[in-house]
Amino acid sequence: MSDFEIGGVFCAATTSVTSDGRPDFRLFTDHCRKLLEEGCHGIALLGTTGEANSFGLKDRMEILDRAIAGGIRPEQLLPGTAQSAVADTIELTRHAVRAGVRGVVMLPPFYYKGVSAEGIYRAYARIFDGVGDDRLRVVLYHIPQVSGVAIPHEVIGRLLEDFPGIVVGIKDSSGDLENMKAMVKAFPGFGVLAGADPLLLPLLQAGGAGCITASSNLIAGDLRFVFDNWDVAGRASEVKAAQERIVAWRELTNAYVQLPTVKAMVARRRGDNAWLRVNPPLVELTDTEREAVWARMVQLEEA
Repeated sequence: MSDFEIGGVFCAATTSVTSDGRPDFRLFTDHCRKLLEEGCHGIALLGTTGEANSFGLKDRMEILDRAIAGGIRPEQLLPGTAQSAVADTIELTRHAVRAGVRGVVMLPPFYYKGVSAEGIYRAYARIFDGVGDDRLRVVLYHIPQVSGVAIPHEVIGRLLEDFPGIVVGIKDSSGDLENMKAMVKAFPGFGVLAGADPLLLPLLQAGGAGCITASSNLIAGDLRFVFDNWDVAGRASEVKAAQERIVAWRELTNAYVQLPTVKAMVARRRGDNAWLRVNPPLVELTDTEREAVWARMVQLEEA
């Protein structure tokens, strides 16, 4: 692990679902175990890639409980716990903290748009006070192109000052490397994690803490190799080759709508078409799209 309390390669794990839209707990837990074997430091379950906001609170809590019961150590888990309602976020977060997780990943409340920095700060402050547990560790989640709500640096600074030891990092999925570098510089000891796989290497070179990414569902080994070896003398060419593979796989996950594409790729990798299922409003890839993705996977595997 890195020197940061939250650092390393974490998989933004996709969530398997049954034909009636419930979580497929067995399939998901098996996938998590394999991800750890393939090189992930931990699992960031129930995020965007995990279709978190397609599940109710009870299902989200049970996904976490079943993963732990299935042998995943709580300290390997970073569940997403954000909801639009502060009270629901508090409930999910309390449950996660009591389960002993390493930390939680937390969006700002994301229904209302155009809210002020003061409003974002107050929401986080109320959540942290409401959880009321010294074990709480929070990775903020900045994905404004999806949530519609950015997390300003002034909010981060206030939270670090007012809640020392609780806010330990941020997942930045904006794709803006300069924003990540600015946070590394502005907030020493704050774990800045890339939300896009190709940015892991340049962020590490700038002092970042690692990544939480979708493509680690498929290329955990290469991401872990980059994390472990990016600054090791004599391994630059190997790191470059791993980085090129990471970029190629990431590009494939974005060939169509990302979440069903990732699931189609995981279905082939795990040999189980139950992984193709998504919850509405998402829809599965067409047969033609899926076959194109699988054909490209063969090319990448044979390269």
